[in-house]
Amino acid sequence: MDAWGWLQVALAGLGLGISGYLTVSHYLGQAPVCGPSHGCAIVQSSPYAQLWGVPVALLGLLFYLVLASLPLAERRWPPLKDGALMGGFVLALGGLGFSAYLTWLELFVIYAVCWWCVASAVVVALLTGVTLRRAWRALEG
Repeated sequence: MDAWGWLQVALAGLGLGISGYLTVSHYLGQAPVCGPSHGCAIVQSSPYAQLWGVPVALLGLLFYLVLASLPLAERRWPPLKDGALMGGFVLALGGLGFSAYLTWLELFVIYAVCWWCVASAVVVALLTGVTLRRAWRALEG
């Protein structure tokens, strides 16, 4: 696995930490530590914090887990490499779109900003760039 694969694993690990913290906060019924704005508590208690009864933070946890696993899987099972590279990019791109939607909700519907969510959106954007780079290099041969 090249440095870009390890960067994907590291960024996904960072995302796992963020979404893991928010998931645990949700299930413990505690507001995430967010500073004086209390935006995280407002966002986490909004109706948009769940999708079909599943906390968005838990969906993020699964998202990051898959993105962390793909480079490791392609290292272990080389025939999976092309599918893992393309699948990782498509997944990251979908995550970027979903993060953009959630950020839009924070700004224009909920009127509160969760800095943990912003950090996660930045990680998703970086992961999208990394997965694009990895997939592009594979297509070039």
